[in-house]
Amino acid sequence: MKTFGVLSHLEPKKVFEYFEILTGIPHGSYNCKAVSDFCVDFARQRGLFVLQDDHYNVIIKKEASPSCAHKPALILQGHLDMVCQKEPGSPVDFTKDGLELEIDGDFVRAKGTTLGGDDGIAVAYCLALLDDDTVSHPPLEVVFTTEEEVGMEGATALDTSVLEGRYLLNIDSEEEGILLAGCAGGTTVKVTLPLEYEKRQGSICQISITGLLGGHSGTEIDKNHGNAHILMGRMLEYMEGIHLIRIYGAQEQKDNAIPNECYAKLVYEDRDAIEEAAAKLLLYCKEQFQDTDDGIEVNLEFFDAEAEECLTSEAQERVLYFLTHTPNGIHTMSRDIEGLVESSLNLGILKMEAGKISFSFGVRSSAPVYKEELAGNLKSLAEKLHGSYERTNDYPAWEYKKDSVLREVFLDKYCQIYGKDMKVEMIHAGLECGIFASKIKGLDIVAFGPDIFDIHTTYERLSISSVKRTWELLLKIIEEFP
Repeated sequence: MKTFGVLSHLEPKKVFEYFEILTGIPHGSYNCKAVSDFCVDFARQRGLFVLQDDHYNVIIKKEASPSCAHKPALILQGHLDMVCQKEPGSPVDFTKDGLELEIDGDFVRAKGTTLGGDDGIAVAYCLALLDDDTVSHPPLEVVFTTEEEVGMEGATALDTSVLEGRYLLNIDSEEEGILLAGCAGGTTVKVTLPLEYEKRQGSICQISITGLLGGHSGTEIDKNHGNAHILMGRMLEYMEGIHLIRIYGAQEQKDNAIPNECYAKLVYEDRDAIEEAAAKLLLYCKEQFQDTDDGIEVNLEFFDAEAEECLTSEAQERVLYFLTHTPNGIHTMSRDIEGLVESSLNLGILKMEAGKISFSFGVRSSAPVYKEELAGNLKSLAEKLHGSYERTNDYPAWEYKKDSVLREVFLDKYCQIYGKDMKVEMIHAGLECGIFASKIKGLDIVAFGPDIFDIHTTYERLSISSVKRTWELLLKIIEEFP
């Protein structure tokens, strides 16, 4: 059972109070009604304008302070859903349980699960701001979207006609001191292959690949973290005389999270061949990921012979061909910005059901031509293997705006507070900013946030001191916006 009050002594007090409340409300993607209703009740209790749509997006408006009534409205925006990942053995049921928080030095983290700092801290900042009548502010329009982590579906469906602001502060960045001014667009591609089965008699082996770092498939795609699904395909390809019963990913899978575990069950003829393949894969990983995934484990469990429904040789060949030939990871690097990934894709979801196996990819690119190229490559591979291809959740890139009043205000105020320059960058991760820019003509946007490390993994942690500094910057922007 969740324990409350863990963060009660932290500053800024209201920010951490609301953040802890949010971690007590289950809010994984497609499970946002409760947290959305909480935000609606919050607004109604304070007499604020509030609108909730059929997708559980929420818009809350607060009138300007008397001294700021002449100023233009500011839109503050974050998303309500979180990526739900947990360690093996964790008792947390993300559909009904809150998270167990703990403090580790300067960090807040959740025991055995993702924390949801992405993007719970944005919601906490906004609620704390709306709940504080001592802050002088222009008209505020707070927008909480849903299903950002599964293709930005909430933002795509949102009716923005009620919004009057033309300056948007997106609080969905995870590196303090960096102001984002552009991001990649993306799409979700799902390839499904048909499966046929036949009865096989033989000894059984259960294989598990665990201990990889995983991570965000946008911001960490350049960190050389191993993809457990791809590695399992490689390992199975090493083997001869096997008959695959099942291959599957973790219980909680997202196409925007690099998978850190994968499992397979098979009938085998030669135990030594299985063990040699495991050793070969570990050697490969040691060479390829020696600076990252050094905690990888390949576990083998052997069972007595029994009869099992296995894939036919043809079906197994299609599955392994796909896993060993699909593009995955970085595709191109930017020629204009050093170190920026331009296009990539991530095999994040692998599911095997009766009669079919599906592979879901998050495809990202700041150049539309490469997004189309990668999606086309997957389509061609699906057709070659007599499978089906589905493309959903297409969202635009957020293009850099040469003249930005909002960006200049941030740079000026940051320098005033800290005596140093704030960096301006573009990122490979997808943000909802591109969708808002496509819906509201002339919108001026920046994205920022406090330090959050290892998001979308069970190692996720939120810096306490960074939350405080970023709050102070946000207040200064709001109070002194021209």
